[in-house]
Amino acid sequence: MTAISQRQVQKMLQKLSPQQIQMIKLLELPALQLEQRIKQEIEENPVLEEEESADEEQEAKEVSVEEYFAEDDTPSYKYRINNYSKDDEKRPVYISEGVSFHESLIQQLGFKNLGEHDQTLAKYLIGSIDEDGYLRRDLNSIADDIAFSLGIETDEQELEKLLKVIHELEPAGVGARNLQECLLLQLGSIPDHTPEQQMAMKILTNYFDEFTKKHYEKLMSRLGVDEDQFRNAIEEIIRLSPKPGNLYSGGRNEMQPYITPDFILDYQNGMFELSLNGANVPDLKVNRRYVEMIRGMVTRDGKPTNDSDKEAIQFVKNKIDSAKWFISAIKQRHDTLMRTMQAILDYQRDYFIEGDQSKLRPMILKDIADRTGLDVSTISRVVNSKYVQTQFGILPLKQLFSEAMQTDSGEEVSSYEIKNILTECIDQEDKRKPLTDEVLMDILNGKGYRIARRTVAKYREMLGIPVARLRKQI
Repeated sequence: MTAISQRQVQKMLQKLSPQQIQMIKLLELPALQLEQRIKQEIEENPVLEEEESADEEQEAKEVSVEEYFAEDDTPSYKYRINNYSKDDEKRPVYISEGVSFHESLIQQLGFKNLGEHDQTLAKYLIGSIDEDGYLRRDLNSIADDIAFSLGIETDEQELEKLLKVIHELEPAGVGARNLQECLLLQLGSIPDHTPEQQMAMKILTNYFDEFTKKHYEKLMSRLGVDEDQFRNAIEEIIRLSPKPGNLYSGGRNEMQPYITPDFILDYQNGMFELSLNGANVPDLKVNRRYVEMIRGMVTRDGKPTNDSDKEAIQFVKNKIDSAKWFISAIKQRHDTLMRTMQAILDYQRDYFIEGDQSKLRPMILKDIADRTGLDVSTISRVVNSKYVQTQFGILPLKQLFSEAMQTDSGEEVSSYEIKNILTECIDQEDKRKPLTDEVLMDILNGKGYRIARRTVAKYREMLGIPVARLRKQI
């Protein structure tokens, strides 16, 4: 039997304090989210409040309602309008919004001649359709869910019949279980098919795998058509939507989300002026009323005047400490961001003058970490989801970082330069015979860039360019 013993062991452990964790979280937030985080903190901590600017305070002192009316000789009965009759009724103003995608499908379902049982099952099927317009779950699983949640016994055959009814709804292709079915439903909804559309139906029905793999020569041979006829059929397929749910707008005008830059960089007369975008980030301060409240509840030696105030004093003290830590963390965040962005500006000065990507120097996180004396992880948090506004547009900070590539002459160039050459080569290639990664590697090597085929493939994928086989066109 093992004896039980006690002993002391010394260990060095690195632990983050709550304040350090708060600082790290604030550092990661972009400008828009920081504004929301500050508002949340103000709501949760009554001691914390926004600091009014000197102009606002002066304006509030100078002008009052009483003074305004005192200087005006207008009779009192003119202060209000009397454009209403006693018979007028107050009518509420309703703000309406277009129906959602699923609500639209259920509304259309109401025009189908279905019984109550079928209506219930069809509505459940519509609820299982995702935002892209697809039914990605198999009917057997849906039948089990219906039996469990609604207590209605059904089977795959019954749901299949109701799904065909849903396929008749708008937008065309809704309720499809895969891309092939989606495209066929859209073509099938066209009343009179042209020869090109008939051929497109044939391609999607019988040769879908060959079509997705772009084996065009094989398809033309099997269909017995010439190049022009085949191209017209392919164009009919390309016009279709792979995500029918995206075709539905619901009468709403969805605005494209805009980017709020974290830094503003001005360049005038050969000089840079860098600043943080603090337009929507308020200055914070501790509410003095709570400090005075504590002073009134304690004696000169700092003890509560009575025991009943002890708990209240402790609560207010905790809130004051929390507010001070939060203000300190915000200031530290600002300092760290400015320090990092200034180092990036100094490193990429030539690029920021004109925005010419050929002048973008190779730069990694460690380069900026060495210049600022900060940790690489801190630089990563600063760079993540942050943007800078320049005279040539708003740029993500991540775009300024790139790997170094070496030429035959030993000169280091940015990977952006390689990507630009790849893009130019692929834009100018013969689409009947697209350039493979190996050919692109030979072109780059011929220009003096030492690069392997797998690196070419990596950069091509980063640019969102498919492989040569999928770039092929007729």
